[in-house]
Parts: sequence; structure tokens; C-alpha cells
Amino acid sequence: MDNKEIIIQATMDLINERGEQMDGITVREICKKANVGLGLVNYHFGNKDRLIELCVERIVNGIVDHFRSIREKTEKLTAFDRLDYLGNMTFTFLFEHYAVSKISILADMRTPKEDDNTHRTYLAYLPLLSACRPDWDKETLERKTLYLIAVMQQSFLRHKVILQLYGIDLTVPEERRTFHSAILHDILEV
Repeated sequence: MDNKEIIIQATMDLINERGEQMDGITVREICKKANVGLGLVNYHFGNKDRLIELCVERIVNGIVDHFRSIREKTEKLTAFDRLDYLGNMTFTFLFEHYAVSKISILADMRTPKEDDNTHRTYLAYLPLLSACRPDWDKETLERKTLYLIAVMQQSFLRHKVILQLYGIDLTVPEERRTFHSAILHDILEV
């Protein structure tokens, strides 16, 4: 493994160890764990924030891939129930891994890429919406799937505002499930 990958792995290990307290991770700490010189982080990644974003992207990629395998395990459910199940899992992950999720979403918004986590999530949801609404044309399915992902991301990022304005506490699992179900009904028009 080259130095770049060693630094990435050390940073991912620190993120996993720290959980929500990852703001305190320092370049010095990363380099010590990776057993490399301080200058290599800037050389390979430009700065610590870019390195953290890359690591978060890899962590979330793994979760999105895991969601795809879960989708396959829920094939006995109705199409709507599968979509509802995956959406609730996604929302739960976002709130249980708040710092990582926030970094991932904001990085995707700041610098959208074809293969970023938002797009990978979109690809995981597209066949589920298609199964719920086989009567929709491709363009409508793609647009509505994009709406769903955007609403979930914005709801997560603005959960405090939603609580203030509407009295819905998305940090409470039951309220989150009810809110998500309403989103699905609105978007799917069912």
C-alpha cells in the first residue's frame, strides 16, 4: 500500500474511532497513526478537510452499497414497503452518523460529481421508485427520484428548522418514520 492509501486508511480509522467528535482530528494525529511525515497530507490531498471529505465519501460509499444488498433482501415486501424501509434506514443512518453524513452531503453539494454519494444514493432509489410507479415514464421517474433524495438531504440538514416551524422532531425515530412516509406519499402521488 502506498503512502496515500496508508494516510486514507489511518484517517478512516480515526473517523471511525471518534464518531461524532471527529472535528478534533489533527494532521499530526493522522500522520502519527499512518507513520508518515506531516507534509504528505498536504502533498497528496491539499489539506485536512479534503482528506476528511475523501474518507467520508469512501465510508458512505460502503453504506450505499450495503443498502443495495438490503434492497435485495426485502424483495418479499411490496414495492412501497421496500422503498419506505430503505428510506427509513437511510434517515436513521444520517441521524446516527450526523457528522459523517453532513460532511458527505455538503461535499456533494459543493462539488457534485457523477459518482458522488448523492448520485450513488439516487441510483439505489431509482429502481425502487420505478417499482412503485411503473406507469411513470423514465423522465418522471428520474425527476421524482431526484426530488426524494433532495428532500431527504434537506430535511436532514434543516432538521432543527423543521422542528421550530412544524414541530416535527426528526431526531425521534417515530416522528422521522411518519415524516418519511408522508414524503413518499407526496412524491409518489399515492
